[in-house]
Amino acid sequence: MDRKDIVEYVYNCEENLKDEFKKYEHISFLNSMKVLNAFHKNKVSESHLNGTTGYGYNDYGRDVVEQVFANVFKCEDALVRCQLISGTHALTVTMSAMLRPGDTMLSISGKPYDTLDKVIGIEDNPSSLISYGIKYEQIDLIDNDFDYDKIEDYLISNNVKLITIQRSKGYSTRESISLNKIEKVIKTIREVDDDAIIMIDNCYCEFVDYREPTEVGADLVVGSLIKNLGAGIATNGAYICGRHDLIELCAERLNVPGQGKEVGPSGSANRMFLLGLYMAPQVVLNSLKTAILLSYVMEHIGFEVSPKYNDNRVDIVQNIIFNNPDKLISFCKTIQANSAIDSHVEPVPSDMPGYTDKVIMASGSFTQGSSIEISCDGPLRSPYIAYFQGSLTYDYGKIAIINALKNFMEVSNE
Repeated sequence: MDRKDIVEYVYNCEENLKDEFKKYEHISFLNSMKVLNAFHKNKVSESHLNGTTGYGYNDYGRDVVEQVFANVFKCEDALVRCQLISGTHALTVTMSAMLRPGDTMLSISGKPYDTLDKVIGIEDNPSSLISYGIKYEQIDLIDNDFDYDKIEDYLISNNVKLITIQRSKGYSTRESISLNKIEKVIKTIREVDDDAIIMIDNCYCEFVDYREPTEVGADLVVGSLIKNLGAGIATNGAYICGRHDLIELCAERLNVPGQGKEVGPSGSANRMFLLGLYMAPQVVLNSLKTAILLSYVMEHIGFEVSPKYNDNRVDIVQNIIFNNPDKLISFCKTIQANSAIDSHVEPVPSDMPGYTDKVIMASGSFTQGSSIEISCDGPLRSPYIAYFQGSLTYDYGKIAIINALKNFMEVSNE
């Protein structure tokens, strides 16, 4: 097919996806209502867009941002700070705030994301949680679901302080975990343990559904603002939402014991956090529509994909399983070439902090490392999966898909 034929083919694919698109358009509308109601409830004003310097005392804008986030997540409190530099950092702060020497942390979704290996101590590090005398255990998923019997048995026999669940698949080959499964496992946990703190890593999953984990019983939910909720507007930051007493502990761990949420200057963050949240439902919708289209066209030209175009989605991540390192690299290069920034740069597999395998990363982004802008990455290990995510607008995503198809057609014809 030439380019004209490819464009026509993609338009025809879109016609077959109208029902899938409509489903997520409705979810976007519900989440937009939720955000707008939170803005109105807190009387967000122009003055709240201003920030503070120095210690950050009396930062009324920062306080309103955090109350808006708490309302969106339907929970008691939130910590939303530019001092949280990533989702991994926010998770580290949360785990360190909850756990003391001798406590046990239990992951019930298998091994967490690669960047947490040294944080926990799965990979030896002198600053890890394990090095401070914290115990770590994990229970793997079975057929992409929780091992309910093993979780129940473990909690009956052991005193667990913190239970962690990572919703998105990370660099694993499992499926991401739906809110229905989260709700079911939380009910299972509470039947045998009322005291364990349940923390959800929500990265890549925000606003994909019309509910969030704190609405189905989670004590804490954590995520990055250079992913879904920042909408490509927030240039850094992360959030922790949940129970008031636990958020206070997180604030004291991030900042200073005895001062907690009262300190921490917002600088220019208040405006970008509020504007990013305001735009997030629509941007997440654009990312989902792009992922659905990519899934459909790549499967129809012969590649294995996960999730399939008509699967219920949990996050914005689309997997393409290439089973070939050269095809993975080629695809990532095409996505980089269709980015707004550094389109002329050719990504190559490289060592990256926090990862054991070389990683190829296409991310021609306005914000370094942003995963809500169009991006694609993957570790150089079998089965050589491309993890595609984002697209601030659906049109830019569609352009990238058209050119990716063109590239694969040209290669297959050589």
